[in-house]
Amino acid sequence: MKTKLKIFGMIIVLFFALAGAFFIFGWIAVNLGLTNTPGIKGNRLEVEKSAPISSDKGSSIWDQGEEWQSLEIAIKKDAEVINKVASETDIPARAIVAQLVVEQLRLFHTERAAFKEILAPLRILGNQVLFSWGVLGMKEETAIAVEKHLTDPASEFYPGKKYEHLLDFKTANHDKERFERIANERNHYYAYLYAALYLKEIESQWQKAGYDITSEIGVWSTLYNIGFTHSVPKPNPAVGGAAIPIGDTIWSFGGLAEEFYDSDKLLTEFPR
Repeated sequence: MKTKLKIFGMIIVLFFALAGAFFIFGWIAVNLGLTNTPGIKGNRLEVEKSAPISSDKGSSIWDQGEEWQSLEIAIKKDAEVINKVASETDIPARAIVAQLVVEQLRLFHTERAAFKEILAPLRILGNQVLFSWGVLGMKEETAIAVEKHLTDPASEFYPGKKYEHLLDFKTANHDKERFERIANERNHYYAYLYAALYLKEIESQWQKAGYDITSEIGVWSTLYNIGFTHSVPKPNPAVGGAAIPIGDTIWSFGGLAEEFYDSDKLLTEFPR
């Protein structure tokens, strides 16, 4: 009996040791950028085509098949909360949805098992809880930066007094509350709010430098994707960002966001 208990105890200790090592590795990987997706410039690359794909605008495959059908239904379910966030942040709802579409299509096309078994049957959005959080895949350090810029008038990203209290915490445990807000599976309000405020802060930085990027959704989305530290206001910025593989095409994050924004998809719910 003692031998069995000893073995059982060793198994438990080993389990927690492995779990601890996994999360430590995850923390190191995130902070070293090992979880970052390689980026590309331009809107898309076409590789290893099994059949011709027209380069005409609107003819791509991102809006075809069960992935888009599921995503379209799932996004419509959140139309009310997305429009609420848009009103609070003065960021166009369609610009918020453009980021959501890219992040969700990436998940749908790369996490095939989860899509087939859970997301497609239930017509729900993929919600991340490990290295990135929520339906928009925001990293913890990015969320913290959004909070800091929101309340720091000296920051080049500061969007103005009107928005300062949108992310006020209700508890003393900010780390726990932040995670529970963004990764909430039942209510995506804060996931959209953090994303919208990120866009707002990038917009503010560029406007202060004399550039208006709000009409250039591909550039705006690229800046959303590559992070605060890589946002450098300048003339003629390029579209690019993380590589998003869909079928025979590799899109850039900004390119795919622009493609959705300019399309006729979800125009009733989120007009341009």
